[in-house]
Amino acid sequence: MEIINNPKQVDIKTAAQALKDGHLVAFPTETVYGLGADATNEKAVSRVYSVKARPTNHPLIIHISSMNQFGKWATNIPEYAIKLAKAFWPGPMTLILKKSYLTKNFITGGQNLVGLRVPSHPTALMLIKEFENLGGFGIAAPSANRFGAVSPTTSDAVMEELGPYLSHSDFVLNGGASEVGVESTIIDCSADCPNILRPGMISKEQVENVGGLRINDNISGSKIKTSGILISHYSPEAEVVLDGKTCPEDGFFAMAEIQTPTGAIRLGSPATIEEYAKNLYSVLRLADQKGLKRISIIQPSGDGLAVAIRDRLSKAATR
Repeated sequence: MEIINNPKQVDIKTAAQALKDGHLVAFPTETVYGLGADATNEKAVSRVYSVKARPTNHPLIIHISSMNQFGKWATNIPEYAIKLAKAFWPGPMTLILKKSYLTKNFITGGQNLVGLRVPSHPTALMLIKEFENLGGFGIAAPSANRFGAVSPTTSDAVMEELGPYLSHSDFVLNGGASEVGVESTIIDCSADCPNILRPGMISKEQVENVGGLRINDNISGSKIKTSGILISHYSPEAEVVLDGKTCPEDGFFAMAEIQTPTGAIRLGSPATIEEYAKNLYSVLRLADQKGLKRISIIQPSGDGLAVAIRDRLSKAATR
């Protein structure tokens, strides 16, 4: 595969044509790196599942250039979903909607629902727009990692995860480190009121502030299949221990004001909750690179982005 550093417009056009020709393109978003394929090409999408070793009944999120593409992929779109799209797109939010005729079962895992997102990373948006200029409708793009493993936030992490499985006709676009560092907020918009299925940077409070919407809190009661909701996910090789005793030779990750326990190996010292999220997955990868057996992590408290961080950590710690 070809790795393109700091891709220019001509590089983006080449990558978009590769997608149209049925190849795969890994690209940066503001959350994590995605592995993209033409969302209408069943053969290309099947390669995404194969490269990731992802179960085929686990649906993919379709990335589009703007909410103007809503009607191609979804139908019966509620007014509150339109309000959310206007408020938070482009950005780290995925909306689950009732699918249209264009949306096939090989994307949705057999469900009658589809996940849509407009990313804000400039490289991602340029790629999607160029792909649409070539006649494409959307890019199916789960995180560019092996299924269940730590999501990649750099092109190096993509190569570490997927390099052996990509072909010479595929591309990796290096657009720098992802700014957010955890995956998008996923909101089910298929019912009378929204339901957050996966927390992310867009918080429950932010969603409720849009048009006075009320969130359905019964997340555990949802039977919808979507990305990142398995009990065990985002897992490094090292054992992850949360808010527990730190032993000598453990990796250690916590906010900067928390001192390193005696004998532990400091892996990161974020000063803000945003920095914590941005560095989280690279810290988990660093522990494996160092050959550590355990990572002791002190979770951040509070609402908003801290909720998403704790969600990812609880899954990373589950075996």
